[in-house]
Amino acid sequence: MSRRRFGALTLIPGAALVAVLVGAFATAPSHADAHGATATRTAFHDAMRKLWEDHIVWTRQFIVSAATEAENLPDIGPTVDRLLANQSDIGNAIKPFYGEAAGDALTALLREHILTAADIISAAKAGDTAGVEAAAADWYANADEIATFLSEANPKHWPLDAMNAHMKSHLDLTLEEAVARLQGRYVDDIAAYDRVHADILEMADMLSAGIIAQFPGRFAR
Repeated sequence: MSRRRFGALTLIPGAALVAVLVGAFATAPSHADAHGATATRTAFHDAMRKLWEDHIVWTRQFIVSAATEAENLPDIGPTVDRLLANQSDIGNAIKPFYGEAAGDALTALLREHILTAADIISAAKAGDTAGVEAAAADWYANADEIATFLSEANPKHWPLDAMNAHMKSHLDLTLEEAVARLQGRYVDDIAAYDRVHADILEMADMLSAGIIAQFPGRFAR
C-alpha cells in the first residue's frame, strides 16, 4: 500500500481508554495540586500499557494483512485506520503533561514510523532490495528521532541511551516478525511477535514510570 493511500485514510475516533490518560489530567497542575491527584498510578500504568499493546497488535494485524503473496487482504483499509488512530492516541496521552505541540509532534513521528514500516513491506513484496534498504534506513533514523524527542521531554527518567535501546529493540523485533511472515515462517513469526509484546511492555512501563516520577503530584497512589 502506498504512502499516498495511507495519507488519504480517515482516522477513526480515539480509543476510549485515552480518557483515562487525558481526561484525568486535563486540569492545570495548580488545579490538580489544590484539589488532589486525579487518578491512581496503577490506572495510569495500565492505560499506558494498553496504548502500546494496541500499537503492536494493530501493527501485527497490518503485517498479516499486507504481507501476503498476492494482493493485500480486504481488511487492510480499516486496519490501517485503526493503526494510525493509535498513533494519535499516544500523542494525545502526553498532551496533559508536555503540551499540545509536543503531543502533535509525537503523533507525527509515530505516523512516520508506521508509514515507513509499510514502505519496507511494500518494497520487500516487490523484490526491491534497494527500496527495502532505503526504507529501513529511514525507519531507524525515525526511531532515533522518537527516542531523542522523548528523552528531551524527560531526560532524568528517560535517558537517551535507554530510549534509543528501547526503540532499536522494538524495530529489530518487529522487522523479524515481518520478515518471518513474508517468508511464510509462521512459527518464527509468532515467536517474534511474543518477543515484540514483552519488549513493548517494558518500554510502556518506562514511559509511565517516568511521567509519574516527573509529575508525582498528579497521581493518587
